[in-house]
Amino acid sequence: MKTIERTVSAQPDTVWELWTTPAGISRWWAPDGFRTDVDSLDLRPGGELVYTMTAEAPEQVAFLEQNGLPLSTESRKVFTELEQPGRIAYRSVIDFVPDHEPYEQLTVVDLQPTAEGTRVVMQVEEMHDDVWTERLLAGRANELENLARLVGGGV
Repeated sequence: MKTIERTVSAQPDTVWELWTTPAGISRWWAPDGFRTDVDSLDLRPGGELVYTMTAEAPEQVAFLEQNGLPLSTESRKVFTELEQPGRIAYRSVIDFVPDHEPYEQLTVVDLQPTAEGTRVVMQVEEMHDDVWTERLLAGRANELENLARLVGGGV
C-alpha cells in the first residue's frame, strides 16, 4: 500500500459529507482538467458509487487521445467500510486499462481530527505496474489538493 496524507481546514464531518454525497463528490473528486458526475450512490458496505469522469482541459483530452483512451470513463467503487466520520474504504473496479484484464484496487481513507481541521490519510493499493500506480497517486494527490482548496485551504 502507498500512503498519501494531507491536512485540510475542515472538520471530519464536513470532509465526510464531501466524500459521501453526490453534490460533495462532484465538487472536488477529479484531477485538474476533469469533471466528475455522480450517476448513483449507495452508501453502505457492499453498496456502489458509480460516476463518470470526463476530460475537459485540452492537455488532458490530448493525452487521452494520444494513448487511445476514452475522454469519458464510467467508474465503479464498492464500499467495504464506512465508519462516519472516520473511515471510508472502497474497492475500485479497474476496467479501463487497454489490453489488461479488469481487476479491483483497494483504497482506505482515514479522517483524523486535528487542531487545524482534518488529517486525511489515504492508503492506496498499487495498480498492475509502476506507471499506472504513479498516475493513480498523482491523481489522488491532485484530488486532495482540490479538496483542500474547496474547504478554504490546507495546512
